[in-house]
Amino acid sequence: MYRIEEPIYFYFFAIIPIIIVVFLLVLWWKKRTQKKFASQELLAKIAPNSSTFKSVVKLVFFLIGISFLIISLVNPKMGTKLKTVKREGVDVVFALDVSKSMLAEDIAPNRLEKAKQIISKTIDKLGSDRVGIIIYAGNSYPLLPITTDHAAAKMFLQNANPDMVSSQGTAINEALTLAKTYYNNDEQTNRFLIIISDGEDHQEEETRKIMQGLESEGVKTYTIGVGTEKGGPIPIKLNGALIGYKKDRKGETVITKRKSDVLKSIANTSNGEYIDGNRTEHPVEKIEKIIGNAQKSEFETKQFSDYKDQFQWFLGIGLFFLIIDLFFFERKTKWVKKVDLFNEEDS
Repeated sequence: MYRIEEPIYFYFFAIIPIIIVVFLLVLWWKKRTQKKFASQELLAKIAPNSSTFKSVVKLVFFLIGISFLIISLVNPKMGTKLKTVKREGVDVVFALDVSKSMLAEDIAPNRLEKAKQIISKTIDKLGSDRVGIIIYAGNSYPLLPITTDHAAAKMFLQNANPDMVSSQGTAINEALTLAKTYYNNDEQTNRFLIIISDGEDHQEEETRKIMQGLESEGVKTYTIGVGTEKGGPIPIKLNGALIGYKKDRKGETVITKRKSDVLKSIANTSNGEYIDGNRTEHPVEKIEKIIGNAQKSEFETKQFSDYKDQFQWFLGIGLFFLIIDLFFFERKTKWVKKVDLFNEEDS
């Protein structure tokens, strides 16, 4: 396992294409200037040892050296030991609605992005709690198994979108069924399921039955509603550009509304609570308080430790290539001149 200590230095890689462009411009300028003073045949006689190929090789050595020096600035660290540690926390599973209705822009930037913001900021507030993510629409999909790696959770979360679920529609019961498999620690006494949705549900009766089963297993369910009761159309975009809005069979624009009653019913079934999610800070603070007051259970987890700096290897390799570049001359060597591998004498 590795870590990157200073990822900001990766921006230095931007100088590499600049160096290449400058090299090509200088090469073009030299060729153009030389043609003003002598023909190609005369130049070959005047400077028989000149080699464009070796200039390119010299540039490659220089760029490789610079690249390794940049990586050394980033300072990769390698975990050398995998150890088991004991932690205290609760299990929190987020069920994120990624149906097309979540693309409605009745709240900025849209319902789905607002839901992602809520989850991301809530994860930031969690301590040693374990977290898992489920996405659902017409069916459900395990985006991230339950884990203590909060950074990975946020990374996977950013990629969640409606295209990841094959069947569209909104079936909360599918997410609830999948959530049952997430809580793999029988000793965990506090299990939380947080559903973030606009409340549309095409299987309400089935949802209630599954909710009762989750409640009996000790899962506390909280629902967060995003969107407005007034609602809004569902945009259809191509390469980020708006090309229209979703229409029904009659050709009329579909208006999707937040159904708070559905979400309240789900939360009440498991003695949970419904939370308005249109203002990001409100649900984040609410969930933080609920989880903070919950009794923590002890569990074991494996993690890498004793991270050691690896920059010296990259520094050494970078200096090696720069030294080669320093002593690598642009003139043709005798054996290359005899072999004429690159047909330079014919050029």
